[in-house]
Formats: sequence, C-alpha cells, structure tokens
Amino acid sequence: MHNIAVIGDKDSIYGFAAVGLATFAVETKHEAAEKINELRSGSFAVIYITEWLAEELSDLLSKLDGEQIPAIVPIPGISGNTGIGIARVKQSVEKAVGSDIIFNN
Repeated sequence: MHNIAVIGDKDSIYGFAAVGLATFAVETKHEAAEKINELRSGSFAVIYITEWLAEELSDLLSKLDGEQIPAIVPIPGISGNTGIGIARVKQSVEKAVGSDIIFNN
C-alpha cells in the first residue's frame, strides 16, 4: 500500500496529520532534500511539499520529474500561494497533451 507524505514548515503542515497523512516538518532546504530522498525509497506514492521548498529545490524536483512514483506536488504554505504549484500543473498538462489548455484572459 502506498502512503502520502507532506513536507514543509511545521505551521503549514500540521493540519494534514489530522486527516491521516504522514507529516515531516523541516526547517531548511537541505533537510527537505534529505527527507525527499528518504521517502522516495519507501512506500510513498505522493509527496506534497510547500511551494517555498519547491522553489528552493527546483533542481532536485526537475531531476525527479521523470519518475512515476512518487509524485511530488507543491502546495501553498501559510505564507500564501507563490504560483509555483499551478505553474507545475500547467507544465505537466502541456507536456501530456501537447498544448496549453489553461487560457489566461
């Protein structure tokens, strides 16, 4: 069975434990990179990561984009939405279907 993890600052992720997700509070991008590498070798199919960490770890996440498992999904933290999450979803959709399906007016 595959599990779901959430990585980020304590204040942004503590609520996810209430719904049964495994939470991992980190304070630095180095700690986050180590945790991602640790979780990749385990039973985690999805790893949610706060957007500020996703920005800090963009090189690592780019290397992992080709892997089917785990899916690493940026989510907003308590500091708000930086837009990186929706940008990554848009990029994935463009890659999958060959064109932009999100129209900005």
